[in-house]
Amino acid sequence: MSANQFLGTGFQFPIQIDKATGRMKTSSYEEDIKEAIWIIVMTKKGERVRNPEFGCEIHNYVFASMNIQTLAEMERSVEEALLMWEPRIINTQVHIELDKKKEGAVQIEISYQVRATNNPFNLVFPFYIIEGYGKGAE
Repeated sequence: MSANQFLGTGFQFPIQIDKATGRMKTSSYEEDIKEAIWIIVMTKKGERVRNPEFGCEIHNYVFASMNIQTLAEMERSVEEALLMWEPRIINTQVHIELDKKKEGAVQIEISYQVRATNNPFNLVFPFYIIEGYGKGAE
């Protein structure tokens, strides 16, 4: 099995239709992994009817008092979810800090290595700790 076969291909997220072919767009290899990570982190445990264990417990901290302990617990929940649900990555490190530019948000930084290629990657995205606050205000 080649490295690319292991990395795989899946539906692009968010789901989109290719206007030229009328088919659903797909993502492959490292882009598919990036999208899978986002889906894992942003899915609340219990949200998927047929797989209630899928997802991340970071959503339990919405409205929590933000302090060093809470941020550490959030980091742990993201690391555990990625370890459980994304076998294509290794050496995963998560760092979460308060977003200085967006009130009501934290920045999630995820560093990882793709298992099949050993290529390092880094993702950074906001997570709103006060639901509905700041969304779409950019």
